[in-house]
Amino acid sequence: MASSMKSLSSDTSHYLQAFQVHLERSTEHQCMQEFIGKKFPNIISGVARGKSSINVLGIGSGAELVARTSVLKSVNFTWHNKTSAEFESEMKGSHEQKKYDFIHMIQMLYYVKDASQTLEFYSSCLEPNGKVLVIIASGSSGCNTLWKKHRQHLAVCGMRLLITSWDIKNHLDTQGVKYEHFDLPSDRDISECFIQGNRNGELLMDFLTETDQFCKTAPPELVAEILNDLKSPGCSHKKDGKVLFNNNLAAIVIEP
Repeated sequence: MASSMKSLSSDTSHYLQAFQVHLERSTEHQCMQEFIGKKFPNIISGVARGKSSINVLGIGSGAELVARTSVLKSVNFTWHNKTSAEFESEMKGSHEQKKYDFIHMIQMLYYVKDASQTLEFYSSCLEPNGKVLVIIASGSSGCNTLWKKHRQHLAVCGMRLLITSWDIKNHLDTQGVKYEHFDLPSDRDISECFIQGNRNGELLMDFLTETDQFCKTAPPELVAEILNDLKSPGCSHKKDGKVLFNNNLAAIVIEP
């Protein structure tokens, strides 16, 4: 396809703009917050039972929200500004590998070279009775439908291959690993994608395709085909005059 297509992550500023528009038009954070509020206490209670404190490792976590969360001011954090691969290499090179009671990996397995290997490594970092929480796109999501069809075209600009909950579950089932699965229903208003020249719509298209300036750099026939697919039942549904993209997530709690 067009050589001018490039990964959205190649321009951090533009990626953040696209991500912000995505958040403003999706229920992604709300569905995760609901899960944490309803299910997380039971998940963490087994980990913390009999302990005065627990060691938690967040892969792909950021400091911004923590800094604004008053209830976490008494919690001690150590920030590692490095990739998962760099952190893993450092851990493996240390004489005594630190163990954790709880490890969370929220919306980050898309960005590693080998999701299965990454899961196996961090599972090996758990204390007895420890757990790993993964939150990731559901295999039933519109993202999976879109990428499964257009992967060969979109991957031309060097992007990641989409990993979903189905891939994670298949790996865990093959390894005989115990886990719990929770569906996190979510949607994203993509109505603006169908308004030609709409800035927010173009940013949403960039985020959906993981491509920088997708509508301007992709072949017109590919843009038209993806816009048509976005309206299909496999990707979205209409409600109150809006086109709502299936943004479903899944939470997987692993107990190695």
